[in-house]
Amino acid sequence: MSDTTRGPCEISWFSALCDDDYEFLGVPDPKLKSSWEHCRDIVQQAETGGFDNILLPSGYALGIDTTAFAAAIATLTRAIHLLMAVRVGESWPPQLARQIATIDQIARGRLKINIISSDLPGEKLASAPRYQRTVEAMQILKTLLNGEHLNHQGEFWKLDVDPAGVKTFSGKAPPLYFGGLSPDARDAAARACDVYLMWPDTKEKVAEIIADMTKRAADYGRTLRFGYRAHIIVRDTETEARAYADRLLSKLDAEEGAQIRAKSLDATSMGVAAQAALREGASDDGYAEENLWTGVGRARSGCGAAIVGDPDQVLAKLQMYRDMGIDAFILSGYPHAAEADLFARHVLPRIDHAPL
Repeated sequence: MSDTTRGPCEISWFSALCDDDYEFLGVPDPKLKSSWEHCRDIVQQAETGGFDNILLPSGYALGIDTTAFAAAIATLTRAIHLLMAVRVGESWPPQLARQIATIDQIARGRLKINIISSDLPGEKLASAPRYQRTVEAMQILKTLLNGEHLNHQGEFWKLDVDPAGVKTFSGKAPPLYFGGLSPDARDAAARACDVYLMWPDTKEKVAEIIADMTKRAADYGRTLRFGYRAHIIVRDTETEARAYADRLLSKLDAEEGAQIRAKSLDATSMGVAAQAALREGASDDGYAEENLWTGVGRARSGCGAAIVGDPDQVLAKLQMYRDMGIDAFILSGYPHAAEADLFARHVLPRIDHAPL
């Protein structure tokens, strides 16, 4: 898969830091729990397979700390970029900028940031002020990480401060990845992020979102790149891939699935609601459109659909999104290390890819 007009796309994998790894969805497996060793092995498998980047997600009730993990795994990797999730409000922004710069030095310039704007544990904040806080945080981080003096007089932070002594490896702010579907989230993305992330949806909805976000960014005199987050099930034949999808759900208890979804800090977001609507509008076998299976969303909040098929079908689906304007893909599968290996062997060599 190549696009001579757009250049290579970024292909990322996912390390299950938030207790989100299964052989059978909804059935906890001690071997797949989010320990340092297990999550390290996923990252190393992804690097061995040739992935460009890996998302390190952030939670609270589940799994292990993202920032600490990112610093540690940076010392054990050499090529793969690290997309570290940061939940706005957890850290004072200038200190967060210092942490990011330090980890980027450890990683020799391989760190990227996924900004998250969900409620903090024990806190509820209305949508408009929560996303205003997020915009302020992104602006503060960019200014300080670009090595510039900060004079920020916002609603949430009033700061007049020089950047810390430690700089990023390049001396510039790393790209900020960010997603959200509500009007406030879309406005925040248009104002301040670099890569706008989407969860799976029908191709018509994806096209609508890209068009809307392109216009919103242009209204601020900016341009965005677009990323797409999805699960993957790739097998030698479509029949085998569909059978594996069915196997993933074969031990799921509906009540247990609902409890898993409710544990996420973004369980009530508009994006999660859109994933539920996609699932409810799917056919009886769970397919919302050709090769897009929504069964995953029965056992997890957030990204709730998988691209399912043989290598040619998976490649064609990714190329379709590429043709629509997607520059980055964040993929995952169950179990994560095993599916990373399958994708790396059967699909990745056929894609023109590189870090953004």
